Amino acid sequence: MSKIRAHSAAFATGVALLLGSTALTAPQAAYAQAQSGVVSRIVVQGNERIEQGTVLSYLPIQPGDTVDPAKLDLALKTLARTDLFADVKIELQGGDLVVKVVENPIINQVVFEGNSALKEDKLKDEVQIRPRGIFTRSKVQADVQRIIELYRRSGRISATVTPKVVELPQKRVDLVFEIAEGPKSGVLGVNFLGNNEYSDSDLRDVVVTKESHWYKFLTSNDNYDPDRIEYDREQLRKHYRNRGYFDFRVVSSVAELAPDKNGFAVTYTLDEGPKYKFGKITVETELKKLDGNLLVQILPIRSGQLYEDDRIEQATDALTFAAGAAGFAFVDVRPRYVPNRETNTVDVVFQVKEGPRVYVDRIDIVGNTRTLDYVLRREMEVAEGDAYNRVLVDRSKNNMRGLGFFKDVNIEEVPSSAPDRTALRVKVEEQPTGELSFSAGYSSVDKLVLDVGITERNFRGRGQNFRARVSVGSLRQSIDFAFTEPRFLGRNLVAGFNLFSYRYDLSQYAAYDTSSTGGTVNFGFPLTQNASMSLRYTLRQDKVTVADSLCAQGSVSQILCLQRGAYITSSVGYGVRLDKRNDPLRPTRGFYVSLTQDLAGFGGEVNYLRSEAEGAWYHGFNKDFVFSASGSGGYIDGWGGDNVRINDRFYKGGQTFRGFETAGIGPRDISTNSNSMGGKLYAIGTLELTIPTFLPEQYGIKAGLFTDFGTVGLLDDVDKQSSTGKFDPNIRDNLALRASAGLSIDWKSPMGPIRFDFSHILAREDYDRTETFRFSTSTRF
Repeated sequence: MSKIRAHSAAFATGVALLLGSTALTAPQAAYAQAQSGVVSRIVVQGNERIEQGTVLSYLPIQPGDTVDPAKLDLALKTLARTDLFADVKIELQGGDLVVKVVENPIINQVVFEGNSALKEDKLKDEVQIRPRGIFTRSKVQADVQRIIELYRRSGRISATVTPKVVELPQKRVDLVFEIAEGPKSGVLGVNFLGNNEYSDSDLRDVVVTKESHWYKFLTSNDNYDPDRIEYDREQLRKHYRNRGYFDFRVVSSVAELAPDKNGFAVTYTLDEGPKYKFGKITVETELKKLDGNLLVQILPIRSGQLYEDDRIEQATDALTFAAGAAGFAFVDVRPRYVPNRETNTVDVVFQVKEGPRVYVDRIDIVGNTRTLDYVLRREMEVAEGDAYNRVLVDRSKNNMRGLGFFKDVNIEEVPSSAPDRTALRVKVEEQPTGELSFSAGYSSVDKLVLDVGITERNFRGRGQNFRARVSVGSLRQSIDFAFTEPRFLGRNLVAGFNLFSYRYDLSQYAAYDTSSTGGTVNFGFPLTQNASMSLRYTLRQDKVTVADSLCAQGSVSQILCLQRGAYITSSVGYGVRLDKRNDPLRPTRGFYVSLTQDLAGFGGEVNYLRSEAEGAWYHGFNKDFVFSASGSGGYIDGWGGDNVRINDRFYKGGQTFRGFETAGIGPRDISTNSNSMGGKLYAIGTLELTIPTFLPEQYGIKAGLFTDFGTVGLLDDVDKQSSTGKFDPNIRDNLALRASAGLSIDWKSPMGPIRFDFSHILAREDYDRTETFRFSTSTRF
């Protein structure tokens, strides 16, 4: 501890003056008179490393000031508080104010000795003293307590820390912390008293503290930690109160040290009480536009249901959200409980009041190492100076997550300078947005399908989608250049274009090749908060190629041979989408539906109308079990006397219908190596349930059970006829149900996300082509 002192007489005089005493002894009176006067100059003595100007900048006295013992005492205390000096003397010698200082040493290095259970990096992060910092004994003692607390939290309650100082030349010191870690205080047993409804084994799964066993060498929760015991009390309370035990309480939690001092026995004494159900649920509010009777209907609570604390929190959130949607940005929702112990029911009254008005003072964005600030700010529904609205903040968070640029997005409130002001801190964690993709599939006919591509969804951190891709695979070869600006002309308008040239080699599946060259211009804009619309125009030249030798030999369908040639397609289209999912990336509630239509025939040589729709509904039972039901369907038909060309039909299978290979279902010519003909109509549904893998989250492995079912079919009559004009029996076209079920595994591997699909066929036609395994992967950058 720094030794700060002045002359005793000056100190006594200063104390007497501060206490208002006028009775001074003769020596004190003489000294007080000597230490009073006008300062003509200030002289600093004893400083070696610290500049004189630095000392004077801290001194609250200037030449020309009149000083007395009280003012000198204040100056001494001011210099002491800087922690720069181990000793300070101030005295007035004639007109000179002499300041004599002894500087605190500078820390050369901080060394830890005796530590083995905790790494040195962890200890360095905990202590506040740093090399090249100023040494004071108070700082050292504070760091000793920090190190002891760190060891206590790791289960070593008998750890001791002894600081030692090694003096070096030039006012430098080495600081050494000598650590005696002591034995680890394990948990010999976790016991419960007073529990009747749940066994000790059940409750041990609830608390975080675990019993010590030799095989639990990977866990850190099997050591004694008083903070963890307090956390366990809260976990027990949540467990019981979410199962109807409204009166539950933890009477005591006692940790007893074993006689041999090798561990603790932890005992929780519980008072469970009876089970309760919800009684009468009401909402009281004085706010206009809010009807308490209507608000009760949106609550996730009904009279007669088992009492759960979580439902109270959900109801509070629902009322806050409803009030925000009605225009009340500042509401205070407080539940009032009225237990009826005769009927074992709990009446709950939710009081909705207008809270204090709070405004957004500033918005800070951190963590965006690549994405520019304005890309995030334009997704915010609130701006600096606006009234705080939780609904709009939640929407802003979802908007940012929907960009797909970030692994995680959090928006937290930070206290501001005034009580009616708050700051918003937007914290994001960037994730790779460039993608080098690779996919492969193993089919029932021993064919390996490969595909490689590259794209960037956050070009130069501006949120623009730029794609310059050359894809070469056994199925597709393409050159694709696309650019999308999400805020065209600074407005909430998406604009982009796409230039492409690709060739699909379907000779192994449909006995023909198709190539297409052209471009698309598209626009998109929001209709409402959850709905959007897009417009597009496409001009392309399509060419269907079938080898002349195959047509001459009759080894392919004559229908395919008649489709050969090049045609120009000019089409306009639109799309509408309604998205009410609670999370755009990992939804657990809500749904979305979309509809697209394209009309070809505004110029060009092809006339058709294509319509497609898709949707999905999600319901999460908990974070591990999320059920989803999704479906998609489409229909295309020619007009103006045109039939639908083979390359404009729908082909399903592979990733769009697991268990069947690409173009593996639908109409087929079985006389010519079962060439796929494509269909004018398709309808596919999927039921999927995510399941826990019981692996640590850091492994990034998720699994789900699925079943796909649907059909593809419906050819034009001319496509079913032979060269004689009669229906060809070799053209198989029916809308029979196909179905598959299986297991999907997603792994966020170090090289990128990988997906494995294992499928079992439940229903098929004998001419369908199936596959039992498929995997796909992409490497992101």
